[in-house]
Amino acid sequence: MTKKILCKKLNEELPALMMPPMPGPKGLELMSTISQKAWEQWRSHQTTLINEKHLDMSNSDDRKWLYSQMDKFLNNEDYEKPSGFKSLD
Repeated sequence: MTKKILCKKLNEELPALMMPPMPGPKGLELMSTISQKAWEQWRSHQTTLINEKHLDMSNSDDRKWLYSQMDKFLNNEDYEKPSGFKSLD
C-alpha cells in the first residue's frame, strides 16, 4: 500500500515520495511534505528552467538559483516561469 501525505504544494492527501529526492535533511523534509505528483511537476518545471535559462549545473551559482526556485515552487511562492507563460487565472 502506498503511503499518503498531506502535500503542502497541492494541499491534498496524495501518495508520498518513495525515497528522499536528494540527500540530507532537505531530502527528508521534502519526502515528508511533498507528494510524488508535486515532485514530478517540479521536475518538469526544473527541466524547462534549465533549458530556457541555459543553466549550467556544474556552476554553483546556477545550482543555488535553481534550488531557490525549487523552494519557491514547492512553497507556492512567486517562482520563475518560462517566458511567454500565460496564467489561466
